Amino acid sequence: MKGIILAAGRGTRLYPMTRPVCKPLLPVYDKPLIYYPLAVLMQAGIRDVLVIVPPGEVDTFTALLGDGSQLGMNIQYTVQPVARGIADALLIGRDFVDGDDVCLVLGDNIFWSPNFQQLLKQAADNNQGATVFGCYVDDPRPFGVVEFDENGKAISIEEKPQNPKSNYIVPGLYFYDGQAMDIAANLTPSARGELEITDVNLAYLHQGQLQVVPMEDNYVWLDAGNAGSMLQAAQTIHDLQGQDHYVGVIEEIAYREGWISHDQLQKLGQELSMTEYGQHLLSL
Repeated sequence: MKGIILAAGRGTRLYPMTRPVCKPLLPVYDKPLIYYPLAVLMQAGIRDVLVIVPPGEVDTFTALLGDGSQLGMNIQYTVQPVARGIADALLIGRDFVDGDDVCLVLGDNIFWSPNFQQLLKQAADNNQGATVFGCYVDDPRPFGVVEFDENGKAISIEEKPQNPKSNYIVPGLYFYDGQAMDIAANLTPSARGELEITDVNLAYLHQGQLQVVPMEDNYVWLDAGNAGSMLQAAQTIHDLQGQDHYVGVIEEIAYREGWISHDQLQKLGQELSMTEYGQHLLSL
């Protein structure tokens, strides 16, 4: 399975912060925002990752993450020239994925739960059709709402319904089999001129191939799209890590997955030893 991070947003809702730097490179507590979606892919066992960035930003992302070899990974970069919707990431990444299964995650989404890695690997192992997550919220009306049966099979998806059929919303994390690229290639742009990821999910639903993994209790999902949500995200990460629930520590995940040795982990920790982040790595 390959991974794609759609990190091409300029972050206009965060101006003036994002005038000199794009949103996924902004800090969320003690690490750049893009570490969190990258950590999601890594926890799913994905080592080959394509990061889709805005024009002119390949060098800045490369300066941060390199080619991934320090993590035992392969990280590549490409550009989304024009914002054409989330599903456009599947077309941009088609050659990279090369017929494999793919996990697509948005570059401003943050996830955590005590058993999240187990849920991710469960989704990654479902290589027939598509799998999305369902996050329980009290008021789902502003979101894309998914209805599913007791076996996790999706029944309906609706965008911002006035009368939701469930309290579960679909966050920016999607697992697809090899059909996804062809489905995306045949989409018609929506009224706002974008290729909608909901239409990809609906195509799988109509084939009876859309599964939902529910997240109900003691989970975190944050969409860091504006200044308020960035502040909330930073405070949430601070609070979790104060309880020894470290989130988005990519070097630790690479070590836990067996992609780098303990000596390599310690070397990475030494480079950051003046920070709490580095001290955490050195304590492992």
